[in-house]
Amino acid sequence: MTTSMLHVPPPQGLLRPLAMPERLLLGPGPSNVPPRILAAGGRQLLGHMHPEVLQVMDEIKAGIQYAFQTQNRLTLAVSGTGHCAMEAALLNLLEHGDTALVAINGIWGQRAADIARRLGANVHELLKSPGEYFTPWDIEEVSASAGQRARAGPRRGHLPLCFMQGLARHKPSVLFITHGESSTGVLQPLERLGELCHRHGCLLLVDAVASLGGAPIFMDQQEIDVLYSGSQKVLNAPPGSAPISFSERAREKMLKRKTKPPSFYLDMGWLANYWGCDGEPRRYHHTAPINSFFSLREGLAMLVELGLESSWERHRANCTQLCQGLHDLGLELFVKEEKARLPTITTVRVPEGYNWKEITAFLMDNHAIEIAGGLGPSVGKVLRIGLMGCNSTSGNVDRVLRALQDALGCCRRSRL
Repeated sequence: MTTSMLHVPPPQGLLRPLAMPERLLLGPGPSNVPPRILAAGGRQLLGHMHPEVLQVMDEIKAGIQYAFQTQNRLTLAVSGTGHCAMEAALLNLLEHGDTALVAINGIWGQRAADIARRLGANVHELLKSPGEYFTPWDIEEVSASAGQRARAGPRRGHLPLCFMQGLARHKPSVLFITHGESSTGVLQPLERLGELCHRHGCLLLVDAVASLGGAPIFMDQQEIDVLYSGSQKVLNAPPGSAPISFSERAREKMLKRKTKPPSFYLDMGWLANYWGCDGEPRRYHHTAPINSFFSLREGLAMLVELGLESSWERHRANCTQLCQGLHDLGLELFVKEEKARLPTITTVRVPEGYNWKEITAFLMDNHAIEIAGGLGPSVGKVLRIGLMGCNSTSGNVDRVLRALQDALGCCRRSRL
């Protein structure tokens, strides 16, 4: 009889069937996946260089161009989450010694600054309090006379002028800003920012992971140089593929790099070829997540069928309904200005005397609904409620408001 050489026994958990609960995901993401997209992701695999898969990739590219409102030829989906697309954008644009200006009013600006520093960039930060947004004045100006300031009108924020650190002072090669700041619920206006960046010889890099499909964005018209998003929010696909697009300005900067990008996996030169963006025969780069691409294709198809403007209006209307309902419950919205509220993720202050963890746990345990607490600078301050894609419905607004009313009545109040 042969003596077994195995010293680690079979894990008992893997001998049981996989079982997952059904929940309504109304947090900041991921969102629930519609049956059509689930079915697409469950199709049998094909090879990553099969012509049928390359055709799906071409359709994804066209869908991203529509969703972004761009004609950029360098448009594709990174094999990774939205966070991976953030890294891809930064490591392809920045070289050691480059200067980056990062607008920070939540966690995603903090993350971008961290990544840029790891790449050896000289990083300068523009800071706003969580819940606030940046104006073109904030981005550009460093010094002005009192008369100029008076003529320009009131400015947001609380930083004295001598502390402003804008494009004119630092002359960065890249400005990073978040369109939909999911940690605070802020929708960042993008008007004039592209034009300002280009006037100062700078590229505009925008994070639209939480906003794409839920709020208007016009990549070409707004002169955005790099735009990226994720699959798991409004597009309602599982996380794992991330739309991204580069303008000709950004592509030219990458072509003039003195050094190769520090990641082979995320090297945009290789990815551009694999996605058919460079006019050359496609070559193997990596084994793509084929079924994730199937799902992303269907998520984009559903957005195309609905229409961008209809999607924007749906998210706006349901966010308005939610905000009114929260007000009626006596809750305080975290973002004061209505125009600055992200239509996909609404932030509400944790009511005084309540433990946010008890509220979120109550909704999960008693109503099978996920909402989330804060993230980064909003930890402990807010509850975050997401209405994205197929989850953005009037019925879901009513359902989460009833659940919150129940939680406020049942959760014990605890001084924190």
